[in-house]
Amino acid sequence: MTATRVDIHHQHRIWQGWRTHWVQAGSTGPAILLIHGFGASTAHWRYNLPDLARDHRVWAVDLLGFGRSEKPPVLYTGELWREQLRDLVTLVIGEPVVLVGNSLGGYAALCFGVDCPQWTQGVALLNCAGPVGEDSVRPNPLQQLLFQIPGVVELASAGLFLYMRNPQVIRRILQQVYKDPTNIDDELIQSIYEPAWDKGALGVFRAVFKSPPGRRLDQLMQALTSPLLLMWGTADPWMTVARAQKCNALVPHAQVEWLEAGHCPHDERPDLVNPLLRRWVQTAVKSHSNGGSPSIEPS
Repeated sequence: MTATRVDIHHQHRIWQGWRTHWVQAGSTGPAILLIHGFGASTAHWRYNLPDLARDHRVWAVDLLGFGRSEKPPVLYTGELWREQLRDLVTLVIGEPVVLVGNSLGGYAALCFGVDCPQWTQGVALLNCAGPVGEDSVRPNPLQQLLFQIPGVVELASAGLFLYMRNPQVIRRILQQVYKDPTNIDDELIQSIYEPAWDKGALGVFRAVFKSPPGRRLDQLMQALTSPLLLMWGTADPWMTVARAQKCNALVPHAQVEWLEAGHCPHDERPDLVNPLLRRWVQTAVKSHSNGGSPSIEPS
């Protein structure tokens, strides 16, 4: 598939002493913020950002630890990324946004939507990651034992990281989580492979493994006051349909769209995702307009 051609502007900002990166396109229409998943970057929105920018102002951000953003040795949590998003929205975009997140990016979007409701017009989730239900945040006895052995997590995560930092391995993993492999091309693989060689990339991988589980998806979704859209690839082996149905049962007001796709529907089936987003954003913005932007305060 060929991406729509528009002018995309790359920007950097120092946030809490670290260099962060985002891109922007579009000059009219509602504000949309795209947030990638684990191991991905702004490049993963290659088929969405240019198309949506025809009638929206669209930003896509590299979360701290990924893409072209810096990879410092910090504790990586939904709250950390929420603060990064708050800085971008309040001090750069300057108005409430519709957040669209895939996988880990969906979790960050939910944290922002719940904690910063005055800056949120709506939240759209694509195969969102995160714990669901109380049992999901309880490690089993074997996990507890392994985590108590000094160096085990560091050694195991380093070995897995080095194994995965290989274009052929990346391709095989993508083939497992994309229902249709058509868009698994060299451009996509390089966008994942290259940042894995950045200084601190291994540390980020290790840190995510050791991070606390954080708030559960069901808690966040029930606390969200903005419109919620769940777009779910039904062929996802990681974030399954049963998981989405469990979330939807707790938030029946959410709009749900089942898609013939895997873990990354936005990249695999932009022909389905982009029109859905466009229609929903029009509805979400109209129904949730707060009549103006809140006062801007530094985070």
